[in-house]
Amino acid sequence: MSQREGEGGGFLAGGCHCGAVRFRVRAGRDIDVLDCNCSICARTGYLHLIVPQADFELLSGSAELTEYRFNTGSARHLFCRVCGIKSFYVPRSHPQGISVNARCLDPGSVRRMTVRPFNGRDWEQARAELQD
Repeated sequence: MSQREGEGGGFLAGGCHCGAVRFRVRAGRDIDVLDCNCSICARTGYLHLIVPQADFELLSGSAELTEYRFNTGSARHLFCRVCGIKSFYVPRSHPQGISVNARCLDPGSVRRMTVRPFNGRDWEQARAELQD
């Protein structure tokens, strides 16, 4: 079942710590997320809710976003320049999608979150596990 199907489908809102960056994402209230152990995700505690770009809308804060790229340069890590929080980004695994940090969704908006480990340290081998 995709994130947008099932009971409680609709939009979930979220944003950065200071509130400068706000977004909404089409997803059910019961979500499945990935807990990646790669160098950047492990350090930030990022929980990935990956959606198609069409299911994501940036509501405010585009001028407050700054970008960081490393390694292959294909992932676009976007941070709020005010508070430093990465509430969403364009992942290497899904360049036509958006990965929302489930920890940045508004409190009370998610009913159930299933967290699945993902071995991002061995990304090339683990990539096959991801659904497109």
